[in-house]
Amino acid sequence: MHGVDQARWVTSTRCATSTCVEVSKVGDQYLIRDSKYPGVAPLAFTTEEWTAFVEGVNAGEFRF
Repeated sequence: MHGVDQARWVTSTRCATSTCVEVSKVGDQYLIRDSKYPGVAPLAFTTEEWTAFVEGVNAGEFRF
C-alpha cells in the first residue's frame, strides 16, 4: 500500500483508551486502522468513498 510508512495517524479526541479507530490521508487515499493492531495493513478508501461515508455518518445513516 502506497505511503503507509509516511502516514500521520489521527485519533478522535473522544478516544479515552488505546482501542480506537485511527485515520490518515496519504495522497488520494484515506487509510483506517485499529489502534490495537498498528502493524496490520490498514483499510484504504478513495476520496469519493471516504466522502460518501462521512456524509452518511453526518446524515445519521449509521445509527442502530
